[in-house]
Amino acid sequence: MLLPNILLTGQLYDGYDEEYECPILDEDRVVDELESQMSEGGVIVDYHGCDFFPERWFHIVFVLQADNSVLYKRLETRGYNEKKLKDNIQCEIFQVLYEEALASYKEEIVHQLPSNKPEDLEDNINQILKWIEQWIKDHSS
Repeated sequence: MLLPNILLTGQLYDGYDEEYECPILDEDRVVDELESQMSEGGVIVDYHGCDFFPERWFHIVFVLQADNSVLYKRLETRGYNEKKLKDNIQCEIFQVLYEEALASYKEEIVHQLPSNKPEDLEDNINQILKWIEQWIKDHSS
């Protein structure tokens, strides 16, 4: 599930941040909205942060990382304003999302994947599919 889509269609935000030009996430409402879906299992959540999601929801967490020059070009192409662009690059330099994942979940379930070039996308998908297949195999009756 792509969380940004649910946020906007489900009205799960609380205002708009003019500085970053984006909606302000209502984390409690997001967790409430997703609780039943997550408890059923078999859900993939795509989001750029994780510290407010309950640990019980996840068996594995993948953090995509990109070289700063690659990331800068991507964000610039998306039309990010200068502050948002610089803050995102700084976040990547200090591995804020990776550190957040390590602080929020067991270290053994947190994995970093490169996301610099188109080939990385295919490699990452294959790695995630292998993990899913193994998890299903290990948890089948």
